[in-house]
Amino acid sequence: MPGIFAADSALMRALTRVADVMILNILFIATSLPIVTVGASLTALYGTAMRMAAGTEHSISRDYLTTFRRELRQSTVITLILAAVGAAFAAWYLVVTRLVDDAVVQFLLLGAWYVLLFFAVTSVLFVFPYLALFDDSTRVVLRNARLIGMRHPLAALAALSIPVLAAVVTVFYPQATGYGLLWLLFGFGAVAMAQSVVFRSVLTRYIPAEER
Repeated sequence: MPGIFAADSALMRALTRVADVMILNILFIATSLPIVTVGASLTALYGTAMRMAAGTEHSISRDYLTTFRRELRQSTVITLILAAVGAAFAAWYLVVTRLVDDAVVQFLLLGAWYVLLFFAVTSVLFVFPYLALFDDSTRVVLRNARLIGMRHPLAALAALSIPVLAAVVTVFYPQATGYGLLWLLFGFGAVAMAQSVVFRSVLTRYIPAEER
């Protein structure tokens, strides 16, 4: 029995990791409440999760808050840019579906909309994880995230499928998530941990070997 509860036992390591995910989740929720800071929160969330996946984290709260403060300004600018792009996509969809009467034209415009939306989503997925690892200008961050998303579409789809699956389970099987309670305790942190495996496998390829 003492071996099971030893500090270095598998059980205690697992419980420690669960506690770390809970701390990460609480920090993300707390720093996202102003809404406008959600970009910095996502950057800190993914940065800390990737360190946890690599086993290089020091203190979850210190790592998270350090990244949050460091990237607050740039990530907020990027969030506003992405919000503007999202508004443009929404406006395009509304105009095409409500004002275009020709079925062929509407089909072509919606087809283009879906294609561009796919590339936009695969790009956005990598924006904040990229920002957490690389110190680049906003233009370079957005450009490289777009190029990485285009170069690694399967990885992007894998990263996207994780929160989508979690959302589907929450909506259609709410009892499985304690009617949302698990999201407050673990949800965002657990999703980020799962995604960080994908993001790290892709993004570390672009880090010079001597800096890994």
